[in-house]
Amino acid sequence: MDHLLPAAPWLMALAAVVSAAACIAAWRAVPWQGRQTALIMAGAMIVVAVSDGEPVVGLTVALVLLVSAMLGTAGVRGTPAAATCCHRALVSLVMAICSFESLSTGQAPVETGGHGGHGLDGLLSVLVVAGVIGVVLWTVVAEWVLAPVHQGRTARLLTTESWAMAAGVCVMCLGF
Repeated sequence: MDHLLPAAPWLMALAAVVSAAACIAAWRAVPWQGRQTALIMAGAMIVVAVSDGEPVVGLTVALVLLVSAMLGTAGVRGTPAAATCCHRALVSLVMAICSFESLSTGQAPVETGGHGGHGLDGLLSVLVVAGVIGVVLWTVVAEWVLAPVHQGRTARLLTTESWAMAAGVCVMCLGF
């Protein structure tokens, strides 16, 4: 497997695990929808890291992430946690699109040289890159522009989670 960053799958999994751990540590501030999304993303990224680009694994991961993204926003409308739940769902959706995009090329992301390795020739590649940019911009705006919803330890945990998710999708898109 010749790819831009040999440790990319493991860095992506590590970022997802850090994100999930921070989410779980902020237990009361995160509804079940957000916790399941964070845990599913971590599990999916570990599966991606240990698998060898098997198409069935990629399809399964993509479908699980897609369902998790949908569940991640169920019933949170109007709550203080709605924005962070939508942020998690967006990250899960971007990861699902990345898995679908990898399947459409017939190769695992680690074999293709990444989304940059085969250009922006497909709609899914464009969606992945746009999604990564959206996640990073959302993270920046939520942290530096909007008033924080939480204070103290909870705010630090949710900030760690947010930046870990952003780092994970950046590694996924740029490092593969």
